[in-house]
Amino acid sequence: MSGGISRRELIAIGGAVAGVAAMTPLAHARMLPLDMDRDVFAAAVAELRAIVGEDWVFADEASTISYRKSEIPDLRGEHIPSGAVAPANVAQVQAILAVANRHGLPLWPVSTGHNMGYGMATPASSGQMILDLKRMNRILDFDADLGTILVEPGVTYQQIHDYIADNNLPYWLDVPTVGPIVSMIGNTLERGVGYTPYGDHFFMQCGMEVCLADGTLLKTGMGSIENGNTWQAFKWGYGPYLDGIFTQSNFGVVTKMGMWLMPRPPVYKPFVVRYANVEDIAAATDTVRPFRMNGLIPNGVLMMGALYQLAMFKRRTDIFDGAGAIPEDLIKVEAAQNGLGMWNVYFALYGTDEIIAAVEPILRAAFTASGGEVLTDAEMTGNPWFEHHKTLMRGGMSLEEIGLIRWWGPQGGAVAFAPVAPAKGDQTLAQSALATEIMNSHGFDYSPAYAVGGRELHHIIFLMFDKGDDDSSSRAEQCMAEMITRFGERGWAAYRSSVSTMDLVAQQYGAANREVNARIKQALDPNHIIAPGKQGIA
Repeated sequence: MSGGISRRELIAIGGAVAGVAAMTPLAHARMLPLDMDRDVFAAAVAELRAIVGEDWVFADEASTISYRKSEIPDLRGEHIPSGAVAPANVAQVQAILAVANRHGLPLWPVSTGHNMGYGMATPASSGQMILDLKRMNRILDFDADLGTILVEPGVTYQQIHDYIADNNLPYWLDVPTVGPIVSMIGNTLERGVGYTPYGDHFFMQCGMEVCLADGTLLKTGMGSIENGNTWQAFKWGYGPYLDGIFTQSNFGVVTKMGMWLMPRPPVYKPFVVRYANVEDIAAATDTVRPFRMNGLIPNGVLMMGALYQLAMFKRRTDIFDGAGAIPEDLIKVEAAQNGLGMWNVYFALYGTDEIIAAVEPILRAAFTASGGEVLTDAEMTGNPWFEHHKTLMRGGMSLEEIGLIRWWGPQGGAVAFAPVAPAKGDQTLAQSALATEIMNSHGFDYSPAYAVGGRELHHIIFLMFDKGDDDSSSRAEQCMAEMITRFGERGWAAYRSSVSTMDLVAQQYGAANREVNARIKQALDPNHIIAPGKQGIA
């Protein structure tokens, strides 16, 4: 059958995909790109194998299983790749893009494919071939005087951390929550954040090399200067600043990126402020905000809800085995037994003994006056939650938040929602009330965290569900759609999105925004081969 896949093949494909219900419509289990003849696909695969070698093209059922792994719900099989190709260098990326243009093969670039809560490596629509950049994993340059680094997409935070340690360099790395397994480039392109004073990863990024759809190599900022030596030292270059359009977009494939690293401070002191009640989040927010604005607290502040904290190390049945959401009084008891408040505010001070001695009393007085209990190593050493955040706030490696996925057991799943609001107490109260209402109505636990950057508030909601249960997965889909819609109606749109909700979020940003993105896409990728559907951009 030339022109498509046989019904028997579709059944085999659908049955092999974890999490796809038995009643899944066969049309949604398609793996080939939409409207692509299987012979055309086979020809494209043969050309890709000639470029990267037989071992680095994955285009059969067995070899693509790992690329379908995801924690988000996908009952209808809408995020199944047609395969994957893993280039070793930029020249191979260019050659792959040429094949994709020739045959109309859509490519979904990933760095390591560990974007937990947002879809891992899976594409926005089924049939796209994963452009897996994990083999491009070289640290290309490190300037020990300036604290700048230039890396390829496959370089993980663990790799950079080890490089710094092995060479005894006086710098700290800023990492996301599951840093050891994720790419610095991948996280930065999604505008991810960390927990040191260098926590705004895109702000600390300096210079990109981007492979455009036609194979053109663009070096942003100072990178295009012949014999230049400031590519990783000065962000802006000359003329329009282009780096931003290659974040959260499908306008090109980033093949190199520079980053600034934080000089290791002489002294580091981590803190946690415990608040006893759910409604205390308003006072905590209003206390944090001025200190983030004036820089007395230099790092991004995490305000962690008790249930989010507990889910890192515990399973749901350790606390509650009944129907519906866990009652608040049980959460409060469990939190207290584990040395946690209902809200736990983490920040740190960096510098010299003199600086910390001057600033600490000011912060202690303010947080105490707001109803918080200020604690540090003296009281909290050995508490696993404090140790976790203490590690992150000094750029250390941790995988402990992967525990959230196991909240409902070994087949647990999680999908993230991250609406943004002004950093004001009334905003946190209103957002928490709305999230609790929606999630509890669908039978889920509200496990919140807030991150205060400067003037903005990131609400980090992990919707944890049982991926091994079709009803739970279906309710998770419905719950996420309702949250995005109702939060958006209040002006609280997400700043990033799972592959399953990219279109819904994009609609909230208005027609003019979507039209401009469409124009840029058409200009840079007229055949629409790079990640169609990413961030709602076809």
